[in-house]
Amino acid sequence: MSKKSTVSADQVAEYLQQYPDFFHEHLSLLENLSIPHPSGSATSLILKQLELLRANRQELEGQLNDLIEIARNNDISFIRMHKLTLALLEASTLEEIVANLDAVMAEYYLTDFVAVRIIKQVSNPTISNLFIEPGSEDLLPFLKQLASNQPKCGRATLAQSKVLFGDAAAEVKSCAIIPMSFTELDGILAIGSRNADRFHHSMGNLFLTQMSEIIGTRFIALLNKADVG
Repeated sequence: MSKKSTVSADQVAEYLQQYPDFFHEHLSLLENLSIPHPSGSATSLILKQLELLRANRQELEGQLNDLIEIARNNDISFIRMHKLTLALLEASTLEEIVANLDAVMAEYYLTDFVAVRIIKQVSNPTISNLFIEPGSEDLLPFLKQLASNQPKCGRATLAQSKVLFGDAAAEVKSCAIIPMSFTELDGILAIGSRNADRFHHSMGNLFLTQMSEIIGTRFIALLNKADVG
């Protein structure tokens, strides 16, 4: 009598890897095959495959939903930036740009406060609080932000809020402080909210930086037009 050869589990696994369509031709074997289940009961290979397929599908659906949400947020940001740009271009005076900026930030960015402080010595400013003289004590609370030239989001200090928002300082629970540093203009853009969670330290800086560039560029044009000095 010839001795039967023994096939190891590794050989079986290797064979099935080489022939992944094996069960297509031997469907009857699936009726007797089972693998351990975490609950202790047995489940068929087909059911296990279905579980894996469902898990993979759910993971892919989650990734797709994340991508859709990112795209939706990007669309909203684009629309807001477009409205901001139009409002700035429509302004032909410093008074108009300040008024238009207040309106568009409230309507499209849902903010409660906005402030622009241009660091420049002006003898007879037509708009109160728009300009801060170089070397003024009002700049001391912002030295760190101005030196880093990076936006800061979160809770402003009381000193910062007073310079930026005046009598409404106590109402501002969170804000974004954005330095504006250009060849022809240095200043600060600030956006405030009564909601403590509206601006937080983990927010991205890309759109804030782009916003400051658009606003700063338009202010430069209007300042040159008005010949403020």
